[in-house]
Amino acid sequence: MSLDDASHVDPAGDAVPLAKHVETVLDDYFQRLGGHSTIDLYGLIMGEVEKSLLEVVMREVGGNQTRAAEILGINRTTLRKKLRHHSLV
Repeated sequence: MSLDDASHVDPAGDAVPLAKHVETVLDDYFQRLGGHSTIDLYGLIMGEVEKSLLEVVMREVGGNQTRAAEILGINRTTLRKKLRHHSLV
């Protein structure tokens, strides 16, 4: 399955693509800013998404870093660095 196929079912039973969820959250974020500016939005979003991604994948593989790295498509050294960065090890 690709990320294009990644979706979640909404309360009406319809599949909602992951990208639509991201768009909705970002729209809400800008609305809550109320016209105020923000900086480093990319870093903020990527940090939040990356940490959640790592947490879920590590949970799914029972902490097996080799398997997690394989699923994520990164090498194990990179995974370990990211886990340390997010205080997940």
